[in-house]
Amino acid sequence: MKPELPARRLERLIFEFRGEKVMIDADLAALYGTETKKLKQQVKRNRDRFPKDFMFELTTDEKDQVIASSQRLENLKHASVKPMAFTEQGVAMLSSVLTTKKAVQMNIEIMRAFAQYRALLMENVELRKEMKALDAKLNQAFKYLLDRMDALSFKYESRKRIGFKVGTGK
Repeated sequence: MKPELPARRLERLIFEFRGEKVMIDADLAALYGTETKKLKQQVKRNRDRFPKDFMFELTTDEKDQVIASSQRLENLKHASVKPMAFTEQGVAMLSSVLTTKKAVQMNIEIMRAFAQYRALLMENVELRKEMKALDAKLNQAFKYLLDRMDALSFKYESRKRIGFKVGTGK
């Protein structure tokens, strides 16, 4: 079966809070074709399946960050209930709570998006290492060139000036 959403689009639904890559309940509900309220009800009914490292509620500051960084979540601004954030394991656990065919298929695509997100981060780490190594080589080369230029520079001795001298009468 073909994915319903490209993984690139799903990656934009992933946020980072408390050192974890997470997805917000409103986005997951939209992906699963259900209401956020129903998704939250299922999570609360199965609370023992969602420990703190699988799911947590956002603080007010975190909620404000999400709203500021994503226009699609502006409706959360006036919500009285705090949004839930699901880690990769929490999203996987949702498939056992939400058993519709669409929910299972979307879970598969979301897991792929998380995997691509991790791969992208690893590529950035490798690129950063390579850039630091290149920077060190360039610094070493510039230092060598500057040292060579200093060695070649001539020492100027004080010499008698040549030319017309004002105010000397000569």
